[in-house]
Parts: sequence; structure tokens; C-alpha cells
Amino acid sequence: MTLIELILSMVIISVALIGVLSVINVTVSHSADPLVQHQAIAIAESYLEEILLQAYSGGSSGARADYDDVDDYNGLSDMGVHDQAGYAVAGLTQYNVTVAVSAATALTDGVNAKQISVTVNGPGVSNLRLVGYRADY
Repeated sequence: MTLIELILSMVIISVALIGVLSVINVTVSHSADPLVQHQAIAIAESYLEEILLQAYSGGSSGARADYDDVDDYNGLSDMGVHDQAGYAVAGLTQYNVTVAVSAATALTDGVNAKQISVTVNGPGVSNLRLVGYRADY
């Protein structure tokens, strides 16, 4: 092999290696995205489940630990994830959760239902929204 052929082959191998390494870099930098999305969904599901397990209607409550019906959660805005008692959950302080409960809507056969929307924002997640309905049955 001549010196020119050797230099040319080194250039070609270097260009190919740069291409492969850049693809690996992009893949590794976005590898945690599904985990963050799944974590946000799990947070929204836990809030929605907590709310749906409450009574359809009831009296007013002050502290989150005293919430006893769906309407108590309307307007809830947590900076950082909190449990049912209102205590912050360690490691999830970067997420923000808001809850909105709509007024009752009449369904068939005289059954009323309220729409509950849980919205989660955090690192890599913006306005992830889960919606559920609590019927008065």
C-alpha cells in the first residue's frame, strides 16, 4: 500500500466512525425519555385513582388529608408530588400536578357524572393530562 492509500482509508474509516458515534450519542441522550414519561403517567394515575375513590359529593374540607369527596380536589395544585395526607414524596419534587373537577353533567337514566382532569408537568413532560369520570350511582 502506498502512503496516499493509507491516508485515504484512515479518512474514510474516521468519517464512518464519527457517523456511528453520533448516532450512539443521540440514542443515549434520549434513552431516559420513556422513563420520565412513564413516571409522569404513574403520578397522574395515582392522583386520579385517589380522587375517583372518594364520594361523589360531601361537605367541604380544609386540609388535603380531610378531603372526602370529588369536589374537594377541584383546583388542587401541587408543586411537587404529594401523597393523600399532603406530605411531599421524596424524589418527585420536580413534577407539578393540577386537578380540575367539572360541574355535574347529566347522563342517561338521570345519572350525573363529574369530569376529573389531572395534569402533570415536569422535566421532559408538558401538560400530560388524564381524564376520568365519577358518576353518582
